[in-house]
Amino acid sequence: MSVYEDKIFDGEVYNEGLFDEIFDYCTFSNCNFSEAKVISCQFNDCSFDNCNLSIADLTQSTLNNASFRNCKIMGVKFNHCNDFIFEVNFDNCILDYSSFEKRKMSKTIFNNCSLKGADFGEADLRQSKFTGCDLNETIFYNTNIQEADFTSACNYTIDLTQNKIKKARFSKDGLTGLLNHFNIIIED
Repeated sequence: MSVYEDKIFDGEVYNEGLFDEIFDYCTFSNCNFSEAKVISCQFNDCSFDNCNLSIADLTQSTLNNASFRNCKIMGVKFNHCNDFIFEVNFDNCILDYSSFEKRKMSKTIFNNCSLKGADFGEADLRQSKFTGCDLNETIFYNTNIQEADFTSACNYTIDLTQNKIKKARFSKDGLTGLLNHFNIIIED
């Protein structure tokens, strides 16, 4: 097991994967983790900038205060990460078809992200913010979105009867996405 502290990794390609590595206060810039196996690693207070993590396998890895900016993270199963600590934030990332199923991630910030087809089934998203996010075909089922902010998100469909939504915030423009399941016609 190797431990890295306060290191900058720039342009690295992780084809062979990472196993049982610990990264504290590290920055990954322009790195390629695409399809890599990143197994049982710990990322504590790390940032990922302009990285490709598409279809990376993060089984039992810890993401503790990990921030992702301008990253492509398609098809990642975040639900396979370590359950003990999971704290992430995303800014201008493509998270299409990723799974956050059953993740406890209250107060998570998604800023200007594409979350098309992402799975938040049974996740805890209390007080999370979806600022400027595209939620087309995103799955919310038995999801706790109490006090979450969707006021500037678009293309969401959320079944009010299948989710905890108390004090969640939506814009008037998004009401159609909340009423679709009732099979009613909304006219201007």
